[in-house]
Amino acid sequence: MNEENNDKPKVAKRPHGLGRGLSALLGDVQREEPIAPSAAPASAKAVQSIEVALIQPHPEQPRRHFDDAALQELADSIAKRGVIQPIIVRAHGGGFQIVAGERRWRAAQRIQLHRIPAIVRDFDEQETLEIALVENIQREDLNPIEEAEAYRKLIGQFHHSQEALGRIVGKSRSHIANLMRLLELPPPVQQAVMESRLSMGHARALIGVPDCETLAQQVEQKGLSVRDTEQLVRRARNRGGDASPRQRAAVPSNGKDADIAALEQHLADILGLKVEISHGPGAGAGAGGTLSLNYSNLDQLDMLCQRLSGERI
Repeated sequence: MNEENNDKPKVAKRPHGLGRGLSALLGDVQREEPIAPSAAPASAKAVQSIEVALIQPHPEQPRRHFDDAALQELADSIAKRGVIQPIIVRAHGGGFQIVAGERRWRAAQRIQLHRIPAIVRDFDEQETLEIALVENIQREDLNPIEEAEAYRKLIGQFHHSQEALGRIVGKSRSHIANLMRLLELPPPVQQAVMESRLSMGHARALIGVPDCETLAQQVEQKGLSVRDTEQLVRRARNRGGDASPRQRAAVPSNGKDADIAALEQHLADILGLKVEISHGPGAGAGAGGTLSLNYSNLDQLDMLCQRLSGERI
């Protein structure tokens, strides 16, 4: 997603698409003040011009994979229009550390930009990681493995519960739990997910499967769909005879059509919400049904409305 696709900065109002979770963490920036020639802040919320060389990325930034072509596209946009949206930084070690906006900083370096607009905020380590996670999730910048690792770090290091994380990022507890299960996959399979060679649906089907890496290679080489991957996994488990109760429970047992169940899971993976599809009898063009999206708090509703209305996140 190109982060620099607006010709004019929006001021004096809450930015569209940030979501309740991120705005609550950051605090609303009421107005972008003129970029100061020095790095001395006029106020905690003022936009400043800071030397790129004084800024360092956060070593625990959730996002690890930066697509080179997309980064070059962003750099070209910045070269043409400038940095429209300031990055967020905090004072750190005699300079500044990025809280949100590492892609813009990297793109600015690529075109040898000497200064970049930034807002300096006073965040501790926990707040920094939370905001970096929310910002990336709401921009849809994280792949499933990066998102899962960020959840694991916040749970392990700062003792968040899955329910608390769900409230912060506007996702369901089950979505967070399912994502974290991806970390059970072997590293080569996780890498394939990070590089988008396998989707989250493929990865979920491969969790706990004997000889997972070999099956993942077959899926990638043959270009199998998620449904085909699930069938391949069932055959492998039947041959091995070692399917666990949890693995057997992954196969629909409520009489629902397997394709409908797979579609429900696919939509749930994308939205991070519980999805239910009730399809009417018949398979013709006239057959109808009901699609239900279940949210548990206003943050999730806010995120869903943004998706349906097409606003930037």
